[in-house]
Amino acid sequence: MKLIFRYLKPFLIPAAISIALLFAQNIADLFLPRYMSQIVDIGIMQGGVTEAIPAAMSARAMEELSKYADLAGAYEHTTTAPSDFPDFDTARDWVVAADAETQQKYFREYTKAVIAVRAIQAGSPIPEISENDWVINGLQYTQTGAQFSRDLYAEIGANKHTIQQRSILQTGLIMLAITLFTALITVLNGFLTAKISTGIGRHLRHDVFTKVQSFSPSEFDHFSTATLITRCTNDVQQVQMVAMMGLRMVFSAPIMGVGGIVMAVNTSATLSWIVVVAVILLLLLQVVIFGKAIPKFEIMQKLQDKLNLVTRETLTGMMVIRAFGNEERELGRFEEANREIRDTNRFVQRLFAIMQPTMNFIMGGTTLVVIFLGSQLVAANNLQVGQMMAFMQYVMQIIMSFLMIGMMFMMIPRALVSAKRIQEVLGKDTSIHDKPEGELQTLGGRAIGELAFNNVSFKYQDAEACVLENISFTAKSGETIAFIGSTGSGKSTLINLIPRFYDVTDGSITLDGVDIRDISVHELRNNLGYVPQKGILFSGNIESNLNFGKEDATVEEYRESVKVAQAEDFVYADKDGLRTEIAQSGDNVSGGQKQRLSIARALVKKPPIYIFDDSFSALDFKTDAALRRALREYTGSGSATVLIVAQRISTIMNAHQIIVLDAGKIVGKGTHAELLKTCEEYREIAESQLSKEELQ
Repeated sequence: MKLIFRYLKPFLIPAAISIALLFAQNIADLFLPRYMSQIVDIGIMQGGVTEAIPAAMSARAMEELSKYADLAGAYEHTTTAPSDFPDFDTARDWVVAADAETQQKYFREYTKAVIAVRAIQAGSPIPEISENDWVINGLQYTQTGAQFSRDLYAEIGANKHTIQQRSILQTGLIMLAITLFTALITVLNGFLTAKISTGIGRHLRHDVFTKVQSFSPSEFDHFSTATLITRCTNDVQQVQMVAMMGLRMVFSAPIMGVGGIVMAVNTSATLSWIVVVAVILLLLLQVVIFGKAIPKFEIMQKLQDKLNLVTRETLTGMMVIRAFGNEERELGRFEEANREIRDTNRFVQRLFAIMQPTMNFIMGGTTLVVIFLGSQLVAANNLQVGQMMAFMQYVMQIIMSFLMIGMMFMMIPRALVSAKRIQEVLGKDTSIHDKPEGELQTLGGRAIGELAFNNVSFKYQDAEACVLENISFTAKSGETIAFIGSTGSGKSTLINLIPRFYDVTDGSITLDGVDIRDISVHELRNNLGYVPQKGILFSGNIESNLNFGKEDATVEEYRESVKVAQAEDFVYADKDGLRTEIAQSGDNVSGGQKQRLSIARALVKKPPIYIFDDSFSALDFKTDAALRRALREYTGSGSATVLIVAQRISTIMNAHQIIVLDAGKIVGKGTHAELLKTCEEYREIAESQLSKEELQ
């Protein structure tokens, strides 16, 4: 959760607004059942009469009621007839003069008088009303008084239907206004939560991708490519989703739940135990289900990694799979990974499939109990019909709040697992990093190009033996230094130390006399033109791949680099030329074409140091020779330092200095001619590739 809160900080203001809107929306929703209750109890049952005692009455009615109760203190004569009573006689009739509080004090007197009048009209004795009768039959007395007031209003010209209709309409308009208000808030809140959650997702993806870009191969050994893709996509999506739903539900559910309980108890304390029982059952159900489901979420994410890994390997190696006829074997691997994630996901989905109907059963059962017991209370005049209906709505709101909590419990554990996996990437210490700003040195922009290895040794993390031991040589500006040796001798590892893909274990590498660890990684790599062993192209076109090293390169620079790299024959063979599309991973060009475009990309940059890591292996001898010849002229004119790793003697025999490696150690150093005389390992390699005439 710390990760989510950290990325929520830039959105604190919109988040606070969203929470405030949710609070207002939920409070408004909680009042809707109350107004609905008023429509039923007052608008329908009481005919729209809301006053405790009549607002006005005729002189005859006052005379009749005064026989059984003293009401004169609450009324007076008026010189202006009330607008609702067209037959009102200002000289004789009465209008209420007391405020609402005083009217409530006269309510019992008025009710006694009404009951007495009704009893006499029915020919029955006047009943004695005890204090206990007021408690038991209070609702009945209220409705009786309201109905009698309607008759009194009709006596002085009021339209009973109009009074009822106006009461219902006024309450209905209030409900409509509340509904429109909540609808507007819902739209605004949806906009804010979407903005916040997508912003969090964007920042997370940006930071994860930026962090991954800073990883050295050591960190990539810790995280597979498949899991990094999953963490940057699926895991971020989980966090983004819980951020959006959390803002809507985490705050909404408690407000609705607690508020619903308060309103339900206030509506009918007698039925409140039903709410308590329903809440306890819901909590027990959620605890049991989530206790079983939560451990599965982390397993699901790991299985997603495994599925992505198998899929990626299968798609990447499709040609090899087909060549060896192992489609069924790879299908079996995929099916195993697919089955594992299916079974785990199915287990979780079954749990939640059980939860939904069970919660619906609890909801339906609670509704039935409320109707059964509530109808008895209504029959006993202890509860009004509208109050029972409002209580049912509050119960539904309470249960819905727990449904929302259930949804969050389903999403939060999975999001927490995803957040943990993202944090593992963001919190991973990189082995390659710059020194503090004050300790960094600079090359002044463009380096001269003098590179020196000083007793360099290197071993991989957690390895016991060194891959390279006591490597020392100097490459001066304008020189070509070549590295050769048997497979596994450490050639590529040595080359990879220069751009600081790894840092040396012992010794130092200096560029223009400055330890490369004292130079910022950006400045160091900005002075290098690197061509990897495997040609790598990006989707786009040829031009977008070439300007990878120099964004402001001119058409002439593109053309020159393509010419030197011997790529003119296929680049300009197509009518689109530099605009020729390159498919994903360069799958629409051959291996040799990839290498030539990779070389052209480095040449466009025109750095002081070129690194070719066995970059000519996919070229035929003719193209190789032509490229080396053009490369000598191109790099020599700019006095660039060239470092070449190669397997072919013909590629490096003209180098100023050839370094022969064997088991991570230098076993020979010198020119081609010198090494033929002094280095047995070099002579063996040369004799295996060249004829005696070529060795002369």
